This record gives sequence, structure tokens and C-alpha cells, in this order.
Amino acid sequence: MSDSPVDDIKSKALEAQVVEVLRTVYDPEIPVDIYELGLIYEVEASPEGKVNIEMTLTSPACPVAGALVGEVEAKVKAIDGVSETQVDLVWSPPWSPDRMSEAARLQLNL
Repeated sequence: MSDSPVDDIKSKALEAQVVEVLRTVYDPEIPVDIYELGLIYEVEASPEGKVNIEMTLTSPACPVAGALVGEVEAKVKAIDGVSETQVDLVWSPPWSPDRMSEAARLQLNL
């Protein structure tokens, strides 16, 4: 990434757009979006539109792993200004309910 303030602004604006799109992707087994569930570990965007996302799943045995990663990739690629998308599925640190936002906890009555 560049140290230019304009590039920083472009990167941060694109990252904010990506987060908004991630809030439209839901784990099919839990009625909460993957961002609020804490499944997104990192979103990084370059001024040129390259987006890298690190995400996990609630369980390594999650039956929708491929579909969920594919949905994230497709939705992020559709954002105007995104030139490339890389979604990495990671298992460290393991997901736990502690990663959920307060909004997700309230929605699930936890």
C-alpha cells in the first residue's frame, strides 16, 4: 500500500463498501450476517481495487464452506472499483461466540 493520504482515503472507502456488502451475506444456519457473527477477520483494500479478506467459519465441518466463500467473493467482486478479490479461509484463531458483535448477541438472545 502507498503512504499517500489520497490512496489511504481510497483504500478506507473501499474497505467500508466491502464491509457493507459483507453485512448482506448470512450464515444459512444462523440468522445473522457473517460480519456481525465475527467470521470476518480482516478486510484490506488497495487504492487500485485489490481486496483481500480473511474469514473463518463457525466450524471446520461447516457444510456450506465452499458456497459461503464463493458468495463473499462474488458479492465483493461486484462492487464498483474492485479489480481483484482474494478470500482466504483461515482457522486460526478458531471462531468462538465471543467474536460476535453485541448486535448479533441481542439478535440471538445470548
